[in-house]
Amino acid sequence: MSTTIRTGVLAALAVAGLTAGAAVTAAPAGAAPKAAPRFLTASQLPPHPTGWTAGPVTDGVPVELEYCFGEALLAYDIRHRDFRTELETNAQQIVVVVGDSAKAEALARRLDREVRRCALRAGADPEIEAEYRTYGTLPVEEGARVHAVHTRAAWGAMDIDLTSVGRDGGTVTLVRWGQMGDFSDAPVKAFKKTTTTAVDKLY
Repeated sequence: MSTTIRTGVLAALAVAGLTAGAAVTAAPAGAAPKAAPRFLTASQLPPHPTGWTAGPVTDGVPVELEYCFGEALLAYDIRHRDFRTELETNAQQIVVVVGDSAKAEALARRLDREVRRCALRAGADPEIEAEYRTYGTLPVEEGARVHAVHTRAAWGAMDIDLTSVGRDGGTVTLVRWGQMGDFSDAPVKAFKKTTTTAVDKLY
């Protein structure tokens, strides 16, 4: 089964009560302070005719990501940045400083699994058809993986989402891009470049 998740569908489900909390994780004892990870800028998103506007970096899980990833992120201190265009295309980046490389690797693997699981959950709704595709891995730092989900609702809504999960040592970042459309509308090559930049510029 394939899966793409419409921002409107996810936001509606999240508002209906699927919200995520966040808890702060302590740095390992004796660990040297590390510079805060850097986020993507608007110019580093896949090109859009109207251009992108980047919001501030803030705490917590953005509403668009709560439905799919809220549970997996409950135990972590999350920071994120929202990106908007003048149309319906939008994006989010979250960064999780786990501190421990092994635990960060485990979190990255779980987030990768959650993309497909979320597609399956959406597709279980009789009014939503969902299709999942993977676009493979990227050789940046400790690696990144790119996913796509397409959803078609009985009431006519059709959306395409691209999601990537990458890791640099003990830090994990997830980037999501979404708009109305199907797989043919997904800027996969540009999104892979965005993902590479997101992971590479963390530190």
